[in-house]
Amino acid sequence: MEPIMKNRLVIKIGSNVLMNPDKTLDTDTMRSLCKQVSDVTKNGYQIVLVSSGAVAAGRESLSHLTFTDEIARRQVLASVGQVGLMNEYSTIFKKHQKQIAQILVTKEDFRDRNHYLNMRSCLENLLMNGIIPIINENDAVAITELMFTDNDELATLVSGMLNVSKLIILSNVDGIFTGPPTEKDSTLIHTIETDNPQYRQGISAERSSFGRGGMLTKATMASKLARLGIEVVIANGKKSGILPALLENRKDGTRFVPKRKASNVKKWLAYNNDQEKGKITVDAGAVRLLVSPDSIRSLLPVGVTAIEGNFQRGDLVGIYTPEHKKIALGLAQYGYKTAKQYQGKRNKKPLVHYDYLYVLY
Repeated sequence: MEPIMKNRLVIKIGSNVLMNPDKTLDTDTMRSLCKQVSDVTKNGYQIVLVSSGAVAAGRESLSHLTFTDEIARRQVLASVGQVGLMNEYSTIFKKHQKQIAQILVTKEDFRDRNHYLNMRSCLENLLMNGIIPIINENDAVAITELMFTDNDELATLVSGMLNVSKLIILSNVDGIFTGPPTEKDSTLIHTIETDNPQYRQGISAERSSFGRGGMLTKATMASKLARLGIEVVIANGKKSGILPALLENRKDGTRFVPKRKASNVKKWLAYNNDQEKGKITVDAGAVRLLVSPDSIRSLLPVGVTAIEGNFQRGDLVGIYTPEHKKIALGLAQYGYKTAKQYQGKRNKKPLVHYDYLYVLY
């Protein structure tokens, strides 16, 4: 299992942090956050920024244009806005003697294992050379089925990829409250245990003003990442000095307590739940062994009752109960033909080894 990188952070900056109420770019907040990031790196931290704001910045520049197609609108606004956004980041960081790099990605880059590993290698090399990567979705080429839910999802994927110690999600609110933040009786929840879902009851499903997501999306992504062993904090990016406050563990924002650390392979599996090439049905005994918290088991052919899909070695396969409920997924250790030959037999090597198996429940 890869060691946790205690000095490595991902910071996601939301559109509502970077924009003023009049839809112009909030350069004051950008300058403040860039200075905080620069100061943090002087203390030995490696920082990756996942920055929204390209579409919103493009809207500021192209407010006179009209579109009938939503995808075309996002493509044009992002293409123009990304240039202005990165120019602003570059100008500000240069004043702090910091070099930045731009990385634009789509969901397909995370689904393909080779793309995933190449991207991770690029980011690792940038960080080792003291360069701050700034990542955003490539809205100019992304189509609906290849779009992230929002940049909160992108930030969690990057966090898992780089084995960071903490993901900081900066929004324009202080964190997660017991009810709507505008109500006087609502209080900020400072700590959330991911196995206690009651906190979700007070979260509004309403989306943000400029971005595609909302607090419910943030909470869902944060909870998932914390279950994989990475701490997540949701906090107010407009608040002065928020980054050093969070790193000094002051009571700012909402912290999702991390569980046992998972390997990078398992993190990759966790976010590719819809990409399986085959379906493996197992008996009740295999189900009990796989989902037991006290059991570390590979999937053996003896517990397999049915196999579907012409998968090859290394392909992603889903694992299902006799009632057709998916309980796990993993990477096949051999292809469909061999799996059919081994089905139901004892003393055969695992169809999915534990190191490449992710249990959903």
